Amino acid sequence: MIILENVTKTYSTGVPALNGINLHIQKGEFVFIVGKSGSGKSTLIKLLLKELEPTSGKIYVNKKYVNKVTRKKLPYLRRDIGVIFQDFRLLGDRNVFENIAFAMKVVEAPTKKIKSRVLSLLSMVGLLDKYKAFPNQLSGGEQQRVAIARALINKPSILLCDEPTGNLDPANSVEIMKILDRANKQGTTVLVVTHNMEIVQQMKKRTITMSEGKIISDMEKGGYFYED
Repeated sequence: MIILENVTKTYSTGVPALNGINLHIQKGEFVFIVGKSGSGKSTLIKLLLKELEPTSGKIYVNKKYVNKVTRKKLPYLRRDIGVIFQDFRLLGDRNVFENIAFAMKVVEAPTKKIKSRVLSLLSMVGLLDKYKAFPNQLSGGEQQRVAIARALINKPSILLCDEPTGNLDPANSVEIMKILDRANKQGTTVLVVTHNMEIVQQMKKRTITMSEGKIISDMEKGGYFYED
């Protein structure tokens, strides 16, 4: 599903953001990636999306050799990857329904299919009654639930989450994790970058710890090694 083989990414400063990373994530896994700021977590996400190119090493996503994916074929790679960010990134001039439907309209899905899928996801994230609301009328937790629904709208096989609870209080953070866990149980591979160690411990999922561009620990069931 996701394979990195001896991947290094060095920026113009000469300091490697990633240094010889080897990582295998199987289909259907739920994985946390933790570590201090600057440990390489965000660089890893950008490499998987091909927003950055590795300096060396090989990257495979959904059996595609990402290094060789052309600009023309990049949208097809990303179409099967849902992405959730800390800052929600909703369209302020569109309501909840329109925000979620947007990705399906881009791929020219039939209107009837769009409506059915959007309503199904609104039910899943508990926002059926807010489908006409605009982002500025929603709480932070509600906005993130809309963002999750939007990320799942085209049934991606992989969901990448970059600090999805970073702007949320503990109660909303727990609710967001429950939704991500539900998506995982429906077959989506979930990768979560986070600083929220309390959530990591509660969830008891595979946890990868990074430090200075390297994986220093890879533990099952919520164990982790993390330096303050």
